[in-house]
Amino acid sequence: MIKFLLVVSRQGKVRLAKWYQRVRPKERIRIRREVTAMVLSRPGKLCNFLEWRDDKIVYRRYASLYFVACIGKEDNELIALETVHAFVEVLDQYFDNVCELDIIFNFHKAYHILDEMILAGEVVETNKRTVRNAVRAQDELAAVAREGGAAGAAAATGLVPVAGGSR
Repeated sequence: MIKFLLVVSRQGKVRLAKWYQRVRPKERIRIRREVTAMVLSRPGKLCNFLEWRDDKIVYRRYASLYFVACIGKEDNELIALETVHAFVEVLDQYFDNVCELDIIFNFHKAYHILDEMILAGEVVETNKRTVRNAVRAQDELAAVAREGGAAGAAAATGLVPVAGGSR
């Protein structure tokens, strides 16, 4: 199970953080600081797996960003690394060569892609095409809703709005 996923810049700024276990805000800040310092201080030639507390940290650097996942001690590091890689590939396809600015200015899209792939810390979708199609379908639905309001969104989904509200 994935406990949290962080996307961190080389300067140590957290660009994306998703927590799959309940952690108090002060503890989150401390964990971010501790994990970021550990990952950023490691030379590039070393292994991408770290033992940390009672868990494992799996990370991978892509350009100027580090994608860091915390998994349980019994979980497979290679599956976590492959999940991170699949997430990066979907981001890359969606944004046409993703960069740090894409994640900064479109963080809600990055979270949506992540939510399509991981639910409650468990990987639910590994097919990149399926994830990409789900995100694009949501984009189209949002565009229709912006243009035509509620009636346009209802028509796009095939749902019929109920006149007079709920009963």
